[in-house]
Amino acid sequence: MPEVSKMKKPDVKVVLLGDMNVGKTSLLHRYTERKFKDTISTVGGAFFLKQWGPYNISIWDTAGREQFHGLGSMYCRGAAAIILTYDVTNWQSLAELEERFLSLTDTANHDCIYAIVGNKADLTDPKAQLSPDSDVTPEEQTEREDERTEPHVLSACPTPPASPASISGVMLQKQVTTEDAVALYGRILRYKGMEENSSFAAEKMCFETSAKTGYNVDALFESLFDLVLPTILRKRNENQESPTVDLEDCRAGNKKAKATCC
Repeated sequence: MPEVSKMKKPDVKVVLLGDMNVGKTSLLHRYTERKFKDTISTVGGAFFLKQWGPYNISIWDTAGREQFHGLGSMYCRGAAAIILTYDVTNWQSLAELEERFLSLTDTANHDCIYAIVGNKADLTDPKAQLSPDSDVTPEEQTEREDERTEPHVLSACPTPPASPASISGVMLQKQVTTEDAVALYGRILRYKGMEENSSFAAEKMCFETSAKTGYNVDALFESLFDLVLPTILRKRNENQESPTVDLEDCRAGNKKAKATCC
């Protein structure tokens, strides 16, 4: 990580929230490092500073464990966008967003943007098993699926495998549908007192991703960055209208005034 003195001040903050094992850290690694990593549970929080064109965006990864729950509101303070993340194979991970994590967003900006993201889509959707740089076409993938003489369907488990690679080529049962995520998004808007007809459409703010293959990961982050651009421009305009005071210059000016005083 660069030295603090050399780090650029972020224009806005984006925060990932969600239960443990939904893949928040893996999503961040996939987007920032362009690769998938088997990770351990995040302790407290961590952030990555992303340069997006002329702007700097801090992306905060938070711990999903309950013992770190109290830190969530601190990390959300002043956030311009929050990514509420769940596991598409685990219904409880979606329920936890509303029961445990939504209240933490009360410290975010009043105009904060919310995205609902279902990760591990590669476990339930064949098209999500293709990485963006894969040489296999969707048609070839479909042919491979059709060649299977007998589909492999496992019963859903309350706690999905820690690594999507643990069951190769086997589809798991999807427990959370897109409609479920859209319904949650509507409840979030009502919780925040926001009108649905004046907010971003749910279809635009609900994503299904795969940190393992990279499916939809870039689309998620780039879409959010585009949406927070007005917030960035407004903050920069406010900073230009109200420039910060250089304390060193003030101290120097006071010393000079005292020295010339009779």
